[in-house]
Amino acid sequence: MLHRRFLLEGLECACRIGAYDHERLAPQRVVIDAEILLADESEPTTDRLEDALNYDMIRSTILDIATSRHFDLQETLARRIFDSLLALAGVTAVRVRTAKPEAYEDCRQIAYELSNMG
Repeated sequence: MLHRRFLLEGLECACRIGAYDHERLAPQRVVIDAEILLADESEPTTDRLEDALNYDMIRSTILDIATSRHFDLQETLARRIFDSLLALAGVTAVRVRTAKPEAYEDCRQIAYELSNMG
């Protein structure tokens, strides 16, 4: 069986995120990964951009959400991104991972993942 996936890895942005007072003082660096499973019937039959899922739209959707407001929780940010990507035409499943690489000095990152992939 053929599986079609779009992967966006390591998208960095300045995000207003965190439930603690010190986290509300300035945006934090957040790294976002997204994996999108595409329906077989959505595979382009031509070599034209308008016949495919536009990568620019996926990237801008994620950035628009991540920079739209303050999020107390990574879980809330990931859910908003997850729901928006799942609503795109031709998308059958999504995995979203958000990470705060500067949350703790003794950890490379603290991350949250949301997925409906089997």
